[in-house]
Amino acid sequence: MELQTTRYQTDGDLVRLTLDRPEVLNAVNYQGTLELHQAAQAIHNDPHARAVLIRGNGRAFCTGIDLKELAAEETPHDYFVQWDQALRLLETSDKIIICAIQGYALGGGLQLPLACDIRIATEDAVLGLPAAKEGFIPGLGTYRLPRYIGLGRAKRMAISGENVDGIEALRIGLVDYAVRPQDFDREVEKLTQRYLALSSEGARQTKLMLSAYQDLPHGQFFEEYLHRQSIAIASPDHDEAMAAFREKRDPVYNSR
Repeated sequence: MELQTTRYQTDGDLVRLTLDRPEVLNAVNYQGTLELHQAAQAIHNDPHARAVLIRGNGRAFCTGIDLKELAAEETPHDYFVQWDQALRLLETSDKIIICAIQGYALGGGLQLPLACDIRIATEDAVLGLPAAKEGFIPGLGTYRLPRYIGLGRAKRMAISGENVDGIEALRIGLVDYAVRPQDFDREVEKLTQRYLALSSEGARQTKLMLSAYQDLPHGQFFEEYLHRQSIAIASPDHDEAMAAFREKRDPVYNSR
């Protein structure tokens, strides 16, 4: 896939998506949000990928919307539509989406990890939603953030624009792993391979159920569960898991 602001690479069952504007700390301009949407659609539609790793090139993960473009009134309303459609595609895909955060993850740079499944941050990472201080709303970070850290903490972060570091982010449930900066690349690869190995059909269907848990009433959720459970049990991955149990070994899930 030929993109100007993002790199899209396939690595067997894994897709590697890298935000690639390091000269502006991977701030996302309008072109960038169009490309993220394109990449997210490709990920959503990929019948072979089982997991995705999203990273930022350089010393920051992402500093959100390109403020220079915004201040110059060059950011169309469609930016916000394309951006959230991209995040929703990632959130509702049946791939395990892993996000590796170094340096700054601000504004949209935090909204994107919130739409992922597993978040890995360096201990000294800086995470926050400063939009309210800049006179606008931090997108559907207002929708996703309370699901991870509770409404009270989410109000504090989103209204005050205060940042937290990776250690505090781990403590409040904003990220899943906080690693030393010098260990970041190694730990990201180790954890990515771990989740790739665990990405059975059952795990992917579990992700989809967890993503929907606050959006459906109990009865509808239960019907959705029964449907997805039947998909998981009918899959070759389930057969492999049962064979591995009988043979007292770890399961090996092959390409879809």
